[in-house]
Amino acid sequence: MKLAQRAALGYMGGATRTLMSTRQVKAWHSKSTKIEERRVSFVENRPLLQPCPSWPCLLPERRLMGGVLGGKKKEYSERRVLGYSMNQMFDVVSEVEHYHKFVPYCKKSQVTSRRPGFLKADLVVGFPPVVESYTSSVTLARPHLVRAVCTEGKLFNHLLTIWKFSPGIHGQPDTCTLDFSVSFEFRSMIHSQMAHVFFSDAVRKNVNSFLVEAQRRYGKESILARRPQIVETS
Repeated sequence: MKLAQRAALGYMGGATRTLMSTRQVKAWHSKSTKIEERRVSFVENRPLLQPCPSWPCLLPERRLMGGVLGGKKKEYSERRVLGYSMNQMFDVVSEVEHYHKFVPYCKKSQVTSRRPGFLKADLVVGFPPVVESYTSSVTLARPHLVRAVCTEGKLFNHLLTIWKFSPGIHGQPDTCTLDFSVSFEFRSMIHSQMAHVFFSDAVRKNVNSFLVEAQRRYGKESILARRPQIVETS
């Protein structure tokens, strides 16, 4: 009897253990299925890769005049003592018809009308690869002033060049003081951008070209060349 009871109890215990194992397996499968479902749901609902809001914009940036390069208007003025007389420098500057022979970027210079104290000239200037023309009206007051302003043409909105000559070193009439200024504004943004690149260098070359021409005509300066005093540049 005891053997039969033990056998029965053993059978029941084995069945119970087997039943518990089956339940555990089912529970494990249920948990595993839920985990997989969550993983699939996460993958399906996950958004596509997007840039972080803090990432910098990598698009190319265009910077034209008015941005990095500033406005279109340019100004420059200087003062220097020269080893030539006021009359000598006045003649060099006032004879506009010769500009194309020695002034940088000037391709053509033709006086179209002249009267005492005034002349009008057509000029062609080249800033490679651009070549443009304009008309200049020039006021003359010997030996003190040459004032040129652009009155016609598509190149400039504004162009004003002033040469003022005054006595130089006291007791040395073959010297004079030059006050030079130029102010201009191109119509084209492209021309303005080009001017920004070489403006100061071009202006200095322009002034120096008149001194080279004076030396060609009258010989070396009567005094040692002096550095210009830059009054204003922008």
